[in-house]
Amino acid sequence: MRERALPTLKNKESALRLEVKRAKDRANELDNEMKQMISQYENMVRLWGEFDASLVAIKDVNLDVKKIAGVHTPVLNEVLFQIKEYSMFNMPVWFHDGITLIKDLSKIGIEREVYFRKMDLLDFARKKTTQKVNLYEKVQIPGYQEAIRKIKRFLEDEDNLSKSAQKIVKTRQQEMEAEA
Repeated sequence: MRERALPTLKNKESALRLEVKRAKDRANELDNEMKQMISQYENMVRLWGEFDASLVAIKDVNLDVKKIAGVHTPVLNEVLFQIKEYSMFNMPVWFHDGITLIKDLSKIGIEREVYFRKMDLLDFARKKTTQKVNLYEKVQIPGYQEAIRKIKRFLEDEDNLSKSAQKIVKTRQQEMEAEA
């Protein structure tokens, strides 16, 4: 039974390894994207001192669950923001762009964290699967094979003893018939 489960476990392990790599690559892409966005606005650092950060707040983060190789992983659906009312006339013109930028950066940051969490969950499952594969390959399957070999030898010995006993009985019967 263990031998039949081994290919399935190996396939699961390789699928998990691939998904961990995908999640890590996507998280790194998002990280780079965030760094690029921030670097584009570095020349506006003085203006950010005027920006009212309380205008934008995260209201909710909607996540779904996707099953990958038997592991429940998070998937980001949407990020809901709450924007406070502000006067377009009393605030600088770039405030609207600032709100959009903060929303985009927040969305990228949250998605990045979701991918890191996904990567952690998948990597943990991969490690457990690798342990199970190693247990089967190095301990259980060789143990079962050794036990089967011993049982076969025992049965062969029993068969040989049985045949020998039959020959002895037959020889004695022939001797008794010859004497009689």
